[in-house]
Formats: sequence, structure tokens, C-alpha cells
Amino acid sequence: MKKIEAIIRPTKLDEVKTALDEFGVVGMTVTDVRGYGAQRGHTERYRGNTYVVNLLPKIKLELVVTDESFEAVIEIVEKAARTGEVGDGKIFVEDVERAIRIRTGEEGEIAL
Repeated sequence: MKKIEAIIRPTKLDEVKTALDEFGVVGMTVTDVRGYGAQRGHTERYRGNTYVVNLLPKIKLELVVTDESFEAVIEIVEKAARTGEVGDGKIFVEDVERAIRIRTGEEGEIAL
């Protein structure tokens, strides 16, 4: 099993979610986060004052998928989240040793 963490633009969440639903991904965790990378933020003016906004709003998706499907899931997220502009985000992949469904005690891929 693999855990996929994807940091994406908030405006791309619906597209990514729809694409994953069509593929058959049944669960994910979505978190509002803030951060910066190559974008480095921007400046804004409010009531005559200039402010530097260097932590930009992003969405973090977390999914655990089977070893057989993780490459396809990565491709789906990458394609749906891409705008071609700086700040599209990142995808990270980790191995998952064990998954347990709390309600039933099932373990392994069946617990996903």
C-alpha cells in the first residue's frame, strides 16, 4: 500500500476529486493548509498599506491506495491539478506498512 500526499491549489480540488471518483478511489482526507514554495507569495494593498502575503492557501489531499493503483492515482492527480503555472503543488509518496479499519478490525488492503 502507498500513501499519497498531494498539495494542490484550492481551485483544483473539485476537478481532482471528480477524477478520483471516476477512477474508483473511495476515500481521502482533505485539509486546508498554508505554505509557499517557488511562488514565494505576493504583495497586497489594503487601505493604503502594503502587506506581504508569503503563506498562500493550499489544499492537502491524503490517500492510501493499493500498490497496483498508486501510479494511476498519481497520474490522475497530476493531470487534474496542473495549470502549468508556478504554484501547482507537489505529490509525495510513502509506503504504508499496515492499515486497520477500526470498526471491524479488518487489516491490509481490505481495510482501505
